[in-house]
Amino acid sequence: MTLALATGARASALLELTWDRVDFEKGRIQLSKGEERRKGRATVRMSQRARTALTEAHEARTIEHVIEYGGMPLRSIKRSFREACARAKLKNVTPHVLRHTAAVWAIEAGASIDEVAQFLGHTDPRLTYRVYARYSTDYQKRITDALE
Repeated sequence: MTLALATGARASALLELTWDRVDFEKGRIQLSKGEERRKGRATVRMSQRARTALTEAHEARTIEHVIEYGGMPLRSIKRSFREACARAKLKNVTPHVLRHTAAVWAIEAGASIDEVAQFLGHTDPRLTYRVYARYSTDYQKRITDALE
């Protein structure tokens, strides 16, 4: 979950992530495998939170995949994510919600739609605007402040 929030990556990109695409020296995570895909995958800067989680995982690694369990790459996080949400008493939350959360937090922190689009791997920032900007209540803050 930490890595999903820190990268805004889709669950599939994180499940496919291998250690050769995690560059601790340059502080970057390459989410794409290099081939062209219908859904874009960016190379993102490693936040301190992501670095800490990745360093711990790297020290304990047993295989080439970053996300592993029992020496095998995970194929899905749906069941464990659903169970974690049940323990936290969260309803209607999916792994993709973490991608939305990362995008909304970035917008609320002042990142431009173009910056968020690039971070998420979108080729068209209009998609980012249409899907993510509207979820932030702070996005229209200037308007509501003007109406006070």
